[in-house]
Amino acid sequence: MDSKFDEDIDRRIVPALKVHKMVLGADGMDLFAAGVADMDFKVPQVVLDAMSARVEHGIFGYETVPPNLIPALMKWLYERHQWQVDAAHILRAPNVLNTLAIAASLFSEVGDGVIVQPPVFFDFFDIIEENKRELVLNPLILRDGRYEMDFDGLEKLAANPRNKMIYLCNPHNPVGRVWRAGELRQLGDICARHNVLVVSDEIHGDIVFSGAKYTPFASLGTQYADNSITCLSPAKSFNIAACCSAFSVVPNDARRAAFQAENSRLTVNKNNAFASVAMTAAYGGGGAWLTEVCEYLEGNLALVEAQLAPLQGVELIKPEGTFLAWLDFRELGFSPEDLTKFLRHEAGWALTRGQAFGVEGNGFARLNFACTGSKLTAALDQLSAAIKRL
Repeated sequence: MDSKFDEDIDRRIVPALKVHKMVLGADGMDLFAAGVADMDFKVPQVVLDAMSARVEHGIFGYETVPPNLIPALMKWLYERHQWQVDAAHILRAPNVLNTLAIAASLFSEVGDGVIVQPPVFFDFFDIIEENKRELVLNPLILRDGRYEMDFDGLEKLAANPRNKMIYLCNPHNPVGRVWRAGELRQLGDICARHNVLVVSDEIHGDIVFSGAKYTPFASLGTQYADNSITCLSPAKSFNIAACCSAFSVVPNDARRAAFQAENSRLTVNKNNAFASVAMTAAYGGGGAWLTEVCEYLEGNLALVEAQLAPLQGVELIKPEGTFLAWLDFRELGFSPEDLTKFLRHEAGWALTRGQAFGVEGNGFARLNFACTGSKLTAALDQLSAAIKRL
């Protein structure tokens, strides 16, 4: 059946990063652009209507937080994820990365360690290094086509008193794991034993597939919440990354006071009228749209799985959530540089290089499959032909 998500919209009409020469390169403007993590779908109509009404008002002076924004977020978290959050624990933030950076600055010292679980979102590395903290690696284990946490390794790292926090990615970008409650508890217990703060990036939490359930780390119980900072944003869920901000959930009173003071010092506590309107509308009325888009994404994932299954040289690490697929090309025997060249010049694909997520990503690439089914099918045909020519 035809879907509203089948509409092919030319994103080059606006300066979209995914199709910009900054990402594709001057010689790659005609490639299948599947790197930058946003969707090629129009946002929910309720968001468009709310933003249009705000434009019609015609005045865009300084504004406060709309009174219905935080209640809309709280209702969303409770009804969608059974997570009851105290309004007093929610802080505004410009974006998720801002919260990660401030957490490192406030709750660790220069030279202290921040644990990450590669292959993992590349901006984690940059934030840690730019804040002059030590990058501490607790790599995930790939076992029978599925990634798992290395809890024994984490225990050893957490026991080092110089390692002050862990950046958790829940759900995980790029491998697509939606961590189970038991896995999160085990991580949380290790970190609590050794006084390691859990800073959890949960920006992909709303996008999960059949058989998986997103569990907010802080929803596990008071003791877990008190040792956590959760980073949230509707940017991925509703495809509004260019017109929204983010939220930090900080249950611990002392840490929250420190965050509030730092937000004030850095003057990052201002409000954007369009972000406020878009987020309020999305959380208040975008639920049905999100359910539909997850169904469409799951259909796209089935296309990827079916097309790649008979191919030698590439394996899909099937995601449980996010709209990102982690592809294993190691059997082809390419160096990371040659794999990128092969995908660009032979398959016509512009993916995110696996090595961007750490050395554990060598031989892999990340595919964003949040595009029209017809575009994805054509791209998969190109990849199949390129691999068969080998």
